[in-house]
Amino acid sequence: MKYLLAFTLTAAIAAASGIAKADTSVNGDAAKEPCAIGYVTGVGGSGQSVREYLATPDRDKYRFLVDNPIQCRVSEEGSASGCVGITSLRHEKVSVYDDTDSATMTVVARIELDRGTYPAIIVVPRPDVQCEQ
Repeated sequence: MKYLLAFTLTAAIAAASGIAKADTSVNGDAAKEPCAIGYVTGVGGSGQSVREYLATPDRDKYRFLVDNPIQCRVSEEGSASGCVGITSLRHEKVSVYDDTDSATMTVVARIELDRGTYPAIIVVPRPDVQCEQ
């Protein structure tokens, strides 16, 4: 009797976990692992600047980059914060900080400023991020 009860309980738990997995796969993201480390080739900067850049017509994107260079406050500990503007990134290794938005991701990247290169939390367009496998 104990074995039958244990078997029934195990089967119920397995069935419940199978249902939970089936429910999460409806939106197609169940097999997709969250991205923790990736590489960015494209643009990055403050959330507002990236949104404005994405809304800019293609013919004016270069001018937008030139007119809005990234500027950040640098702390005594050597990290950048309060960034405004936008910068171009080429295969920059980043740590994903937040990926809740469907169009952009918040990442920690090394940003080149006039006083050196510093880690900063910036926003990048989601298609510009390639997750590390």
